[in-house]
Amino acid sequence: MKQGTICVHAGYSPRNGEPRQMPIIQSTTFKYSTSEDMTRLFDLEDNGYFYTRLQNPTNDMVAARIAALEGGVAGMLTSSGQAANFFACFNICEAGDHMISTASIYGGTFNLFAATFKKMGIDVSFVDQDASEEELEKVFRPNTKLVFGETLSNPGVRVLDIEKFARIAHAHRVPLIVDNTFPTPIFCRPFEWGADIVTHSTTKYMDGQGVQVGGAIVDSGNFDWKSHAEKYPGLCLPDPTYHGIVYTEQFGKLAYITKATSQLMRDFGCIQSPQNAFYLGLGLQTLDVRVRRHNSSALKIARWLQSRPEVKWVSFPELEGDPEHERQLKYLPDGTCGVMAFCLNASREEVSRFTNLLKLATIETHVADCHTCILHPAVHTHRQLNDEQLAEAGIDPAQLRFSVGLEDPDDIIEDLRQALEGGLTQATSL
Repeated sequence: MKQGTICVHAGYSPRNGEPRQMPIIQSTTFKYSTSEDMTRLFDLEDNGYFYTRLQNPTNDMVAARIAALEGGVAGMLTSSGQAANFFACFNICEAGDHMISTASIYGGTFNLFAATFKKMGIDVSFVDQDASEEELEKVFRPNTKLVFGETLSNPGVRVLDIEKFARIAHAHRVPLIVDNTFPTPIFCRPFEWGADIVTHSTTKYMDGQGVQVGGAIVDSGNFDWKSHAEKYPGLCLPDPTYHGIVYTEQFGKLAYITKATSQLMRDFGCIQSPQNAFYLGLGLQTLDVRVRRHNSSALKIARWLQSRPEVKWVSFPELEGDPEHERQLKYLPDGTCGVMAFCLNASREEVSRFTNLLKLATIETHVADCHTCILHPAVHTHRQLNDEQLAEAGIDPAQLRFSVGLEDPDDIIEDLRQALEGGLTQATSL
């Protein structure tokens, strides 16, 4: 099936007389006929459900749809995209280990790696994603367990050279984990370029309505954990909390997701609620249609912004001349997303006046849903930084993050036009 069909049908096939829509299994627990039936579940000898803190049928149906879209062997849902990235890395890391991440990633993920993982005894090295392979080679250590990056970085919308990072990760016998939130599997399937594990904030395009907070992890099933057993004892040695089960021997290609579910979800309980999973399932049905509209509108708006004298620069990989354009043509030839960055020829105060005049675009921290939204990093997410620190972070005081929604693109352009002319022209005359 092609992606549009998978969006509608994968993960749930109702039988005769069953609900056409995926059901919400809103129950904390599940009944079994005998004590022995439940015993086999607790020993991971049978498939099934016993407590929604670990697994729920609605969640698993939606996770199966996402896994099918990505071309993976198994998936799981989490309570947020942040939880997905935490689980994806912590599933194969522990105190004393090291991992490598690109520096151009979402700020919340950067903080998770730089601060929280450090408290847990996991050291993280951040690298420029444009660094040469020779430079990257120097960052690896004997205790390095994984490499992490984002297909399209948030908020810079930089394109990851997936093949390069996969090649060097595999040369050092570690997997590549890629956050594929912005392009979604409609525009890029990282497994086809060598990535091993994919994560998502399903809060964004996959949900599409801004009503569901969640995350997802998908395993390609391609990384050979057993060949690197000394690096991954959690997967390749007996688990004493399940009577000595060895995940790679018992579950084969499902070992990684099974361990994340049976260990991490058991102990941390970061499960997505069945109600949210249901909303996500509905959002996925229209994903193929929506992201193409987001993207085509964003490209039209980015080109219009480039023509405006009030705009210093526009960052959107599909624009000819954009530093990321050549890489975009390789990895995302059919489109990228609906998120861009642009910078005004204005002071910080003038930029705030401009955003206040917008009527369709909402000032908010979210991106990638049906409403157009805007964020001014220097006065919102990064307001604690001075100008020197902003420069070090690569953020101009007049820079904006702009997420194009599903409104008519001409209406969005008109909204931008009136705000530019009403805010900046007035400020100049003053």
